[in-house]
Amino acid sequence: MKRYMILLSAALVLGALSCAGPEETKTEGLESSVSAGRLSADVDPETLEVLRKINSVSAYEVPDLGLREDEVYAKTAQDVEPFRHVTPFKEHFLLQIEYTGPGRAIPEPIDVETVKLGFIGPIMSTVSVATGGKSHEETLGIKMLQGVRLAIEEANVRGGYLKRNIPFELAISNDNGLWGASGNEIIKLAYKDKVWVILGTIDGANSHIAIRVALKAEIVMMNSGDTDPTFIETNIPWVFRCISDDRQQGYLLVDYLYRKLGLKRVGVIRGSNRYGRFGVREILDGSRRLGNPIVLEMAYDLGIQDFSLQLERLKRENLEAIVHWGDAVEGAQILNQMRAMGMKQPYFASDRCLSDEFIGIAGANAEGVICSSPWNPKGKNKRLTEFRKAFRKRFGEEPETFAAHAYDGMNMLIWAVQVAGLNRAKIRDVLAYRVRPFNGVTGDIMLSSCLDDVGDVYLAKRKKGKWNFYSREELKIPRGYIPRRDRVSRPPAKL
Repeated sequence: MKRYMILLSAALVLGALSCAGPEETKTEGLESSVSAGRLSADVDPETLEVLRKINSVSAYEVPDLGLREDEVYAKTAQDVEPFRHVTPFKEHFLLQIEYTGPGRAIPEPIDVETVKLGFIGPIMSTVSVATGGKSHEETLGIKMLQGVRLAIEEANVRGGYLKRNIPFELAISNDNGLWGASGNEIIKLAYKDKVWVILGTIDGANSHIAIRVALKAEIVMMNSGDTDPTFIETNIPWVFRCISDDRQQGYLLVDYLYRKLGLKRVGVIRGSNRYGRFGVREILDGSRRLGNPIVLEMAYDLGIQDFSLQLERLKRENLEAIVHWGDAVEGAQILNQMRAMGMKQPYFASDRCLSDEFIGIAGANAEGVICSSPWNPKGKNKRLTEFRKAFRKRFGEEPETFAAHAYDGMNMLIWAVQVAGLNRAKIRDVLAYRVRPFNGVTGDIMLSSCLDDVGDVYLAKRKKGKWNFYSREELKIPRGYIPRRDRVSRPPAKL
């Protein structure tokens, strides 16, 4: 009799569930989770609608989430836009990439004791042909790891993964710079460590390999340290970036050089690696399109300490300014040798020279140097103030750009996990279709259709021993952007 009553009760429960549609039961479960406080407190109505649509379809359907389309790629001004004199047959990177796979139907596992989050970055030095000798990005990778650790530790203090009351756990992999090794590390993180998301890495070439493996593994990869503009141009729906790239920084620097200062003759010296080569590309193109082509571009091998060959050639060109794109050590050494050779031109550099290492080597020569920057570390931001205090308490030092952006990137991932649950495709969806900016310690992070950060960038000027940061508005430099609907339509060029 008792057995009969149990079976009858089970049948009644199943019957009740079957009478309710799948959309009704799933949506009610989601709303009850929000009301019970088991989801992140920052769940906007638009994200709830995304979740409702995801949960309302079967495993064989793709939810109609809509695809964002940007009017202009990467906020490119018309006068530095390629092919601006003709109407292109095809414009890329304007329409959001859709994920059409079945991953959203995978149920959340019930046998997990922690929620693992992955990190990959250069944290141990190596020597290889691929890195041009001894690797050199470990100081940056360690800072990035510190930001990630702090974000996860704070999330665990708040209760960890709120739906299950279990902690987040960090799985760490070293990006050693060897060709293809980063792909192997992504495989290890995705299949052996079984992480739900991954944050990393810095080197442009390694990042490109890593995200192609992430595509096959179907796992979200957030980048907080690689500013290579082409990183996001791979059309991979699993890839995000929470730091403004060298394209954005290059546009502001070009506008400052030519619109603000009115310069005509500018030279470039850069590292021979991918960071230097791709970092100056928009500066080269933008200068040419504004009618002031770069007079001379010189590259140097990583690890050298004598730049006299490059500087002698630049000196002969009677330049009005010199732009350096490379790491802090080489940037400071180049500046010191320039001044020793009597070269008094204004010195501009990439954001990697915004470091104590650069100041320690350059000394008094750093006065007047102007660097691009993907954020304003001195901005009036309550979250930034709290982050600085927590970082100093945890690590005994001030945070810098790699720590701050990694902190923001990991917090974005944690938010997505809290909201979407333990399903990689759903985690990807709530990030990709979020329409509101993320309020990070580095400022408001607004993702483009390419899932790239197109937030504000800055110029930093060294004055009286301090860095002062200026926005485009504070510099009074118009962007030169013209809405597409207001542009003059031009017919395609005849071949």
